[in-house]
Amino acid sequence: MAIRSKYVHTNLTARDWRRLAAFYQDVFGCVPKPPERDLSGAWLDSLTALDNAHLTGMHLTLPGHGPDGPTLEIFNYDQMLERPEPVVNERGFGHLAFLVEDVPAALQAVQDAGGGAIGEVVRTVVSGVGTLTVVYAKDPEGNILELQNWS
Repeated sequence: MAIRSKYVHTNLTARDWRRLAAFYQDVFGCVPKPPERDLSGAWLDSLTALDNAHLTGMHLTLPGHGPDGPTLEIFNYDQMLERPEPVVNERGFGHLAFLVEDVPAALQAVQDAGGGAIGEVVRTVVSGVGTLTVVYAKDPEGNILELQNWS
């Protein structure tokens, strides 16, 4: 039996949370949802299983969902571990997807704001659903994005 639930947020842990938050605001129209976070204490150490954990960041409302919809939570820990940049076919979290009016224009906006392309813009018919125009891209910290449009 499924538990009763409501999806609330997706977290990105960033090298520079302010820069990454600005990217999502500028490119996709995400809106800050105050307050900014500056969190530490025994409760956070217990939650994260880290000693002296301290994080800062913010939540952004996502386009198309209003102020009470799910958010994109962008945090930075004082002590960060590096990992290889994600690739589209690795296990686990894959990408954030945004429905856009013009896929090539959205890709250009991502690139102009410091992100990049992964593949090429493609168009295909998905049986029973419609025509999909789509591309994979990366935000300035390498997180994978899917830019899509259905017609």
